[in-house]
Amino acid sequence: MRRYVRGENAVNPIKIKENRKNKGMIKILFVCHGNICRSTMAQFVFQHMVNEANLSDQFEIESAATSREEIGNGPHRGTIRKMQEVGIPILPHRARQVTKQDYDHYDLLIIMYAENLWWIRRIIRDDPENKIHMLLEYAGEDRDVADPWYTGDFDTTYDDVSRGCRALLETLV
Repeated sequence: MRRYVRGENAVNPIKIKENRKNKGMIKILFVCHGNICRSTMAQFVFQHMVNEANLSDQFEIESAATSREEIGNGPHRGTIRKMQEVGIPILPHRARQVTKQDYDHYDLLIIMYAENLWWIRRIIRDDPENKIHMLLEYAGEDRDVADPWYTGDFDTTYDDVSRGCRALLETLV
């Protein structure tokens, strides 16, 4: 898998801004397996950070799944609990699957773990515009966001998501 580096694979915020189809908006899609835990948490956390920085008019932020297992379901109760605990608003959300059209619409598709790359490529095929990146790459970490599905540890997932989202926002503004 391509890893985020500060060289040729690095996200260039200027290029993202030049490539926007809808002037004024940077469009980001967070992606995980089911779209009820990690990607949803990243969507809520990043939206909160953007709102706090008074940048909400500059971003479109959504999330999606690589699988169809949870389509139509709301956020996991552990994600909801953690967002309530840290005071981050829970946005209206129903899990959906990534589509081929998402690649054209979004400037960045931010995946939560390496296996997502294989699944997302089955849907969209190729990444000629270098839009797909792992969240923690922005924080300089070459690893997956912790998976709370089997462990129930939403605290560690939140720490990973927060660190990655903070670094992503710093990269883009």
